[in-house]
Amino acid sequence: MSGPRVARARKTVRKRDAVRNREVVGDREVVRNHEAVAAGEGRGPVRFLRAVLAKTPLPLRGLRPRLVVAFALVAVVSALSTGALAFREARTGVLQQSQDSVIRQFRTSVDAVAVYTPLPPRRSDLETAVNQVLRANQSQGWQVMATYGSLRAFTPGDISDKLSPELRRSVGTHRAAVFQRVNADGHPYLVVGMPVTYDTSEEKEPRLSGFAMYLVVPQNTEQAYVQAMVGGIERATLVALCLAVVLALLAAGGVLRPVRALRRATRRMAEGHLDIRLAVNGSDELADLSRSFNDTAAALERSVAELRRLEARARRFAADVSHELRTPLAAMSAVTDVLDENAPHLDQETGDALRLVSEGTSRLSVLVEDLMEISRFDAGAVRLNLDEVDLAESVRRTLVARGWQGRVETRLPRPGTLRTRVDPRRLDVVMANLVGNALRHGAPPVRLTMTVREERADVSWAVIEVTDSGPGIAEEAMPHIFERFYKASTARTRSESSGLGLAITAENVYLHGGRVSAANRPEGGSVFTVELPLRRESPDTDETTEGAR
Repeated sequence: MSGPRVARARKTVRKRDAVRNREVVGDREVVRNHEAVAAGEGRGPVRFLRAVLAKTPLPLRGLRPRLVVAFALVAVVSALSTGALAFREARTGVLQQSQDSVIRQFRTSVDAVAVYTPLPPRRSDLETAVNQVLRANQSQGWQVMATYGSLRAFTPGDISDKLSPELRRSVGTHRAAVFQRVNADGHPYLVVGMPVTYDTSEEKEPRLSGFAMYLVVPQNTEQAYVQAMVGGIERATLVALCLAVVLALLAAGGVLRPVRALRRATRRMAEGHLDIRLAVNGSDELADLSRSFNDTAAALERSVAELRRLEARARRFAADVSHELRTPLAAMSAVTDVLDENAPHLDQETGDALRLVSEGTSRLSVLVEDLMEISRFDAGAVRLNLDEVDLAESVRRTLVARGWQGRVETRLPRPGTLRTRVDPRRLDVVMANLVGNALRHGAPPVRLTMTVREERADVSWAVIEVTDSGPGIAEEAMPHIFERFYKASTARTRSESSGLGLAITAENVYLHGGRVSAANRPEGGSVFTVELPLRRESPDTDETTEGAR
């Protein structure tokens, strides 16, 4: 062998360099096959989970779906994290063992042929070296190529297309074996490049000889291992997801059972059943919530019972006082009527005093009558005496009886066109209260209109509106306008109004199954609207004790 003596491959290709396994970053088009497979297949469970979640309708509005989603996410994240770590370690072990075994065998074969290959080698020497390496590693599926400068020898085929420029440059500049995993034609390969070095007596480090050998080994078996691991991780993730959903449903059932009981109890309490109580089991937060609900329900029941007792006493007191005042007031009214007739014959001071007594007696009589009416409403003793009347004519009679026909503008239908069954006396009270309220507290012009509104084919309403042009109703007073003894203005507290007129109006409208409302007009003033159902058929009875509210 001419030239410097070529050292044995075991000396030239050092184990410590082989253990380093310098991996060359190849051309961007040449990917690391197993890493690419692992990355691509590792997203398989994520895509599968997204597809399942996309096809499964889970409205995240209730507690059960939230628990199911939370359990499922925890299970999926845990399974994927564990699977990813296990996959990484297993993949690294498979690939590392495979490449170390290949590199070790290839190094041994190169060591054997390098000793007998002259430098500089001829093409026939390269072909001999390639054949010897292949004979030493039969049935391995190897493809080997030897190079020296521009000389090349390969078998069974040219593998130059699988060698990246970066790998060739690394083989030409490094003394250790280098490898690269590539993907060609859809198949993974391990490419190993091993330079042959020689020792000189003058230098401690071996020198590159320019002679290099390349190996291409298919890694279909390793890829199958990786795919099998990915499939196992996907199956484990699916099983974990199913178990998580089952556990979530069981947990949701245990959590939601007292919540549902609490919801039912709350609804029952809202319906007025204040004696409802929950069964308390356990000592967790839900049990504490049930105890708090029971304590609250008991306290509320006591408070409501006390309020009802006080309200009943107040109603009885008002009814008793009204009843007791009625007889003496009747006598006082008779006396004041007689004195009013003699008032022109009395002196001015006595006449003024008599008028004050007469006005006070009249106001007191109205208040007592209103209190008696409210007491009858509270006692459920109010009865309707229904009669079929002409609504427009009934309203006209109300205005004429009180002398308001010249002070109120009316827009009423023609006589005989709008008839329904109502209690004439109570309709008169409703219209008198609304029109009188507009005349006292509003400003002219005061208008009264009556129309018909068709709600459905078989349901129609008579709509009566009383409007004025006054200052309107304060916004804070609007929700209380139909409450008893409520006066929208402090200036009215000492007026002749009792604060019961609108409350009695609303009760009478409700008895007829109608509706009443108040609002402010955009152009100024207020509007009171009464809606009465139009009923033409005669009911079974002319008396009713309760209206629709």
